[in-house]
Amino acid sequence: EVHFETRMDALIIEHDTVKGIETNTGKCFFGPVILATGHSARDVYRWLCDNGIEIESKGLAVGVRLEHPSQLINQIQYHSKNGCGKYLPAAEYSFVQQVDDRGVYSFCMCPGGFVVPAASGPRQTVVNGMSPSNRGSKWSNSGMVVELHPEDLKEKSVVEFMGVSGREPDVCHPLAMMYLQEALEEQNWQQGNNRQTAPAQRMADFVNGRLSYDLPESSYAPGLVSSPLHFWMPKFITARLADGFRRFGKMSHGFLTNEAVMIGVESRTSAPVRILRDGKTLQHVRLKGLFPCGEGAGYAGGIVSAGIDGERCAEAAVAFLGS
Repeated sequence: EVHFETRMDALIIEHDTVKGIETNTGKCFFGPVILATGHSARDVYRWLCDNGIEIESKGLAVGVRLEHPSQLINQIQYHSKNGCGKYLPAAEYSFVQQVDDRGVYSFCMCPGGFVVPAASGPRQTVVNGMSPSNRGSKWSNSGMVVELHPEDLKEKSVVEFMGVSGREPDVCHPLAMMYLQEALEEQNWQQGNNRQTAPAQRMADFVNGRLSYDLPESSYAPGLVSSPLHFWMPKFITARLADGFRRFGKMSHGFLTNEAVMIGVESRTSAPVRILRDGKTLQHVRLKGLFPCGEGAGYAGGIVSAGIDGERCAEAAVAFLGS
């Protein structure tokens, strides 16, 4: 059965065993629970934390969406002034570097695509990317992100950023990385004039620490606002991004250019928490009958890996029911 407009509000727990769920409609459902939320189900994370259910903060990656004219990417990747021509598909790219012991890399590259708004709540601006099946737009974009570990919350520029944002969580708090996400997204919203217009900066201007006095045409439909991303984002992120861009520009001549625009922020690369589970039974480490599953539980990194984890959890639930 599929129940539309029905939200899980609480787990029903008796003697460290999950018996079912309570919902916003007042109806309860009974049986073991496969908890397969998305990575932005912050209401679920808060409920788990508030009710003492074991979760932990986990690493993620944070950065921007970088958008180039697709013809430029085609010319660079195909080494041809004609780009992809009539018969070749829109070109893709993949970059990865280690900068000061943290990965800087392209993520979810969308050739011939669009940058789209992806906020899930008020007072936040988040961006993501997509490509239509024909890869036919005149832009190509990719997430450009920096790897972050929970211990990086102690880094000076991150601490200062969190303080300015009015959020100073304990680094050991299980929701600490989620609080960093929220702080970045709210500051991004403010930089975008408190609307879904997104703060943006030309790529070479960002690397050189300059404000962009104008911005190129973009696929981002709500519109862009010039903003010094290099100034207000934590230096832990921006310094590594700038170094990574310089290296990518050397690897791929023409990639580092003011024809490209950086759009803030890309912060939903993965879940900011992990719901702890046993490696063999796939049940929660303490609660029987609860199967944390997929990307939202911190055990997958995308569509395919989440699907595989879903199969494993379904088989584990069947085994639990038959025991």
